Parts: sequence; structure tokens; C-alpha cells
Amino acid sequence: MKIVVLDGYTLNPCDLSWADLQALGACEIYDRTPMDETLQRSHDVEILLTNKTVLNEEIISQLPTLKYIGVLATGYNVVDVDAASRRGITVTNVPAYSTASVAQMVFAHLFNFCNHVADHSASVRAGNWSRSKDFCFWESPLIELNGKTMGIVGLGRIGFAVATAAKAFGMEVLAYNPSIPRRVPEGVTLTDLQTVFQKSDVVSLHCPLTKTNNQFVNADLLAQMKASAFLINTSRGPLIDEDALAKALNEGQLAGAGLDVLTKEPPDPSCPLLSAKNCYITPHIAWATRDARARLMKTAVDNLKAFLKGDSINVVNAAAISK
Repeated sequence: MKIVVLDGYTLNPCDLSWADLQALGACEIYDRTPMDETLQRSHDVEILLTNKTVLNEEIISQLPTLKYIGVLATGYNVVDVDAASRRGITVTNVPAYSTASVAQMVFAHLFNFCNHVADHSASVRAGNWSRSKDFCFWESPLIELNGKTMGIVGLGRIGFAVATAAKAFGMEVLAYNPSIPRRVPEGVTLTDLQTVFQKSDVVSLHCPLTKTNNQFVNADLLAQMKASAFLINTSRGPLIDEDALAKALNEGQLAGAGLDVLTKEPPDPSCPLLSAKNCYITPHIAWATRDARARLMKTAVDNLKAFLKGDSINVVNAAAISK
């Protein structure tokens, strides 16, 4: 059995071990795979692991020996699951490995707006405190979270974790979920989407990208936010109309945006958010703590072990291939 990892570097930039995966069969691990090399590297392979390398119908149709695709992430839109299902190919993903890390990144962005730690530290290093006439100074308004309102869109695992943390900081929490959530943290108020955007001091997005919610954060919805509010997105970039958000930031319609994801990654230099006022962008790293990546690695290996034993887990197309 031959195993190929098409783009392993992001998961494991040499600080984890592939040994458990390599123990399962002959294994070729590539740091990155250009689109024009995907077919060549996947030829005569039974097991493919991918993070962001696209496996579309055209490629899948030319891989007659392929039996299993393991996605090294939670989102699996890089795989044409329908095409895989028609071939009887099992597709798995890795859910829930990064919940704590992503929730942490939400507050990293929020604390950046509230306390401006890096900016003040840079100011001190520049000698501004040494030259100060007072015992302290601040160059940006300082914000206390206690009593503020956190709005959460999407009350799944990560949204639940963010809501729980927000309550611990003394925040009121409003949440919108398109369907009735399985569980709601104590003290969280479920409401409609418009109310979340209108009443919240910070809105945090925690929903998957679907055919119906692409760019749902548009100019009309942004116009309903408080001018003092912040928008945070650690889920999927295309949820936001980037032109509309840049315009809202530049015109002072909201106080700031903290983004870990963009519509195109890496972004084009022309992306309007790269130069928008009070827009802080991190390079899709909310999931990438070493602890989270270690959990991802373990689950990816466990997924493959279970498949080889005939008792697959975390299968995203189980119903389709069982027909």
C-alpha cells in the first residue's frame, strides 16, 4: 500500500513526527504540491492525504487505484466529495482538533483592540515612556470587556468555546445559529442575525462556508453595527464581502476588524483589506498551535488506521459510499 502526503509542511514544519503514519505503509511526503504535479505524484496511489491541495473530479477520475482521501483539516471543500463517492473512495476529515486554539485567537485579536500591547511596547522601546511627564501614558483608548456584548454567529464547538470565554470576562453574549444548536452555554441569549450585529460590541464569526452564506456579511449588515464595534473572523474568508468591509473601516462605520482568514489565501497585494484602516490580519494561523497540530496529526493517523481495519471514522461521505 502506498501513502502520499501532498502538502505536509503546514501541518508539520519539522516539529512533529510522521513516524506513526510511516508505520502504516510506504509513505511519500511532500512539503507542497503544485497543481500541475498533483496527478503525477498521486499516480498508482491507494491513500492520499491533502490539506489544501485540490483534488477535483478531473484528477480523481484519473486515479484508478485510489481508495482513501484523508483531509488534514476540518474543512474538506478542496476535495470533490461527489466525484470521490461515485468511485467509492472514502473521504475523511479531522474535526474538533483546534477548538481551544481558535477560540484563543479570537481573544488575541480582541485584546489587540482593547489593550494594544504590541503598540504600547513599541512606544516604550522608542523612548516615549522615558520622556513622559507622567508615570504612565496610553496612545490608544483602553477598553474593558466586562459588561460589553459579544455577538457570535455560529454556535458550534468553537462558537460555544468563545461564548464560554466571553462570559468568563463578564461579557453579555448574544448568539445566532441558523438551526437550533445542540447546546447553549448558560447565560447566552439566542437571537436573530440582525440583532447580533446591531447590539454587539464585538461580532465573531464561527460558521462553515455554505452555498447560502457566501459574503453574507455585506454592506447592509455592516451598516447595522455600532461605530465602536469590532468584527472578528477566524472561520472562512468568503463569509465577508471584503470590498464592503474595507469601505466600512475606511469610512469609520466600525472601529476595527481582526481577521485570520481571507477570501483568497495567500491574498493578492491588491486585496482592499491589506490597507484598510484598523484592520489586523493574521495569516490563517488560529488552528496552528503545536498542540492543535499534534492532535490533528494523531487523528489523521487514527482515521487511516480505522479505514484499514474496515471500521472507518470521521467519514464525510459515509452515506454516499454505502449506497
